[in-house]
Amino acid sequence: VVVVILKAEFSMSEEQAYRVMMTAHRRGVCVVAVFTRDVAETKATRATDLARRQGFPLLFTTEPEE
Repeated sequence: VVVVILKAEFSMSEEQAYRVMMTAHRRGVCVVAVFTRDVAETKATRATDLARRQGFPLLFTTEPEE
């Protein structure tokens, strides 16, 4: 389900989505993508909502670039 969400919301390939998922699993956090603030907030909300509807406690958040 995580790979499906990453592919759907962030237009990732299967391989990219799997790498992001495994990085987040190992580190507990992972940068998924960089967007403008409005786009990032919309994508984070939509991806989190989709995960919750599928029964997964996956959380996408946004942070400013350093």
